[in-house]
Amino acid sequence: MEILGFLLAALVGISLGLIGSGGSILMVPILVYVMGLEPVLATSYSLFIVGTTALVGAFNNYRKGWVHVKIAFLFGLTSILTVYISRKWLIPLIPDQLFSAGSMVITKAMATMVLFAILMLMAATAMIRSKPLHQVVISADASPDYLKLFSYGLLVGLVTGFLGAGGGFLIIPVLVLVFALPMKEAVGTSLLIIALNSLIGFTGDLGHFELNWKLLLAITSIAVAGIFIGGWLAKRVDGNKLKVAFGWFVLLMGTYIITKELFLK
Repeated sequence: MEILGFLLAALVGISLGLIGSGGSILMVPILVYVMGLEPVLATSYSLFIVGTTALVGAFNNYRKGWVHVKIAFLFGLTSILTVYISRKWLIPLIPDQLFSAGSMVITKAMATMVLFAILMLMAATAMIRSKPLHQVVISADASPDYLKLFSYGLLVGLVTGFLGAGGGFLIIPVLVLVFALPMKEAVGTSLLIIALNSLIGFTGDLGHFELNWKLLLAITSIAVAGIFIGGWLAKRVDGNKLKVAFGWFVLLMGTYIITKELFLK
């Protein structure tokens, strides 16, 4: 199972390198169902793995001129602060047992996985149904809607903070539609935002969990290798077609998680 977990971690990196989003949403299910970690701890591991992997991808894109650093930090002002506050102070306040519904006891771990599955279904729907963003026509005099930017930054920060997902499927549309970035720049800039959110969020976890650094660094190394493979494949594969196929896979995974957590306990 550990070998399978490492192979799937490579898939996370490949997805981030190829389409700039989607892969990070698989990291928590891999850590929970394949590697056997407790869900809340898995979100912490995911922040480090996804953040480090995205940072390497962002650096590769920066060298090609595909990262808009100013926009990344502007977007991150809200999301980074939200992630850090969530990990440092809010999550430790949530009790292990939330409430009972008849004979079913809703725990913090169960709620984490169900919410994560709902996020997966949302991401899958966006990947399957959305119009390819590079085909969206932006007015030449379009100016950023900063209120919308603040709102999306808050949303991405909450998603990353509570569920350990990078939120690339939320970030990229904002960069294209609000800031009118070309698709390649949107992907590169998204990776930098994901890296900042995830790694700074991870620092908020320090002292809350006992971490297996050997396992954490091993998984991270494999995911980082995957992002280089994804970057290589990006030159040879139609990213939009792959996004749709990946969306169906994420949809099946999200459905499985909800079924398992709510009906197969």
